[in-house]
Amino acid sequence: MSGKATVSFSASAVEDLDDIIRHYSESGAPETGSRLAAEIISQAERLTHFPESGRSVPEFDLDYLREIIYPPFRIVYRCDNKRIRVIRVWRSERILKLP
Repeated sequence: MSGKATVSFSASAVEDLDDIIRHYSESGAPETGSRLAAEIISQAERLTHFPESGRSVPEFDLDYLREIIYPPFRIVYRCDNKRIRVIRVWRSERILKLP
């Protein structure tokens, strides 16, 4: 894939980021939640230049479903041509299951 891709976030990924911010805020560390959310967004934005740099999600083994491991998070995204859609941001230890 050559050229610059676009990155967007699904509603579920935005909810995941909100949950991260809320969790750290409720734990007394709101700045940590905000910092982590910003870093996760930054990690996703690098995909504009390197959309296939994430690994295939092992639980699914689908070429278009990839993830970036950003401890302790998994940034799961769909890669279609020059469109990147972040679909979930989960804790690394979470195992994904097919519906």
